[in-house]
Amino acid sequence: QVQLVESGGGLVQAGGSLRLSCAASGSIFSINRMSWYRQTPGKQRELVAAITSGGRTNYADSVKGRFTISRDNAKNTVYLQMNSLKPEDTAVYYCSTDAVPYTTTMAQYRYWGQGTQVTVSS
Repeated sequence: QVQLVESGGGLVQAGGSLRLSCAASGSIFSINRMSWYRQTPGKQRELVAAITSGGRTNYADSVKGRFTISRDNAKNTVYLQMNSLKPEDTAVYYCSTDAVPYTTTMAQYRYWGQGTQVTVSS
C-alpha cells in the first residue's frame, strides 16, 4: 500500500549536521501528518518532529532550534535537517506518515520506515 524509504543517516562529529530524507510511495490517495521519531536501546520511541499537510510543525523540546522538518508534497517526501548535533542525538531515526491508501475503505493508517542510524561522536 504505502512504503517509506529513509536515507541520510550516518556518523558525524558533535556540532555537525545531517539531513534525513523519507520518500513515500505506493497507492496513495493522500498523505497527512509526516513525522520523525527516534529510538535508543532500552528506551521508548520518541517524537522528534512532525509536520502537517498544511505545513504546521512541532518539535521535541530537546531539538528545538537545532532541527528543522520540512516536506515536499509533490514528491511525498519529508526531510529532517539536523544541525548542531550532540552525542545524545545518537539513535535510530524512523520516518512515519499518516496516509490514506487507495482501498475500498479509504481509511487512514500510520506507516513506518525501516529506520536509519544516526551516530554523533564526541
